Amino acid sequence: MLEYKYDTQLLIEGKNLDEDEIYDYFISNFKGDCLLAVGDEDLIKIHFHTNEPWKVLEYCSSLGDIFDIVIEDMERQAKGLKG
Repeated sequence: MLEYKYDTQLLIEGKNLDEDEIYDYFISNFKGDCLLAVGDEDLIKIHFHTNEPWKVLEYCSSLGDIFDIVIEDMERQAKGLKG
């Protein structure tokens, strides 16, 4: 069994985005692993394993428009099922 079940990925489009600030917020406020927050001041790519993807969506949507949202159940994938 995985400690963090959901692979959560999305893009944030906004203004004056700071990838380091976003990364630090994730580390301080969310339980999870495999965090990736990369981009520039207009577009940030997020990749994060968590059990609470709705919290990630809520935070990211407060920063700008979110799109290309993918949330996959990695336990189902490990069993050969659709995630």
